[in-house]
Amino acid sequence: MEKACLKKKDNLWVLFNGTEYVVGLTKEAQDDLGKITFASVPKVGQTFTQGDTLIELEAEKAVNEYISPLTGVVSSVNEKIDEDVDVLNDDDELNAWIISLKDVDATQFDAL
Repeated sequence: MEKACLKKKDNLWVLFNGTEYVVGLTKEAQDDLGKITFASVPKVGQTFTQGDTLIELEAEKAVNEYISPLTGVVSSVNEKIDEDVDVLNDDDELNAWIISLKDVDATQFDAL
């Protein structure tokens, strides 16, 4: 993956993989929250506008909402979160991906 395709905004990272925009939790966010105990994640097919609340996380230190960095439609959700929310505490922040978005305006991504 090209590093140039990875951007960060508001404690989320966004990675353009050539077809979709994958959104995940940055290491900084993980450190701020402490151990994440619960995540409320969107469903496939939901549409988000940039600035909408995308995900809510409960953790040892805080309950935080994260806003969508982009406008688009949820094309996939990290199913591991449902099985074990601990995946969001992974040291490799790329494993802490939450959703991917499609139908995104590339100029929005470029502007991040």
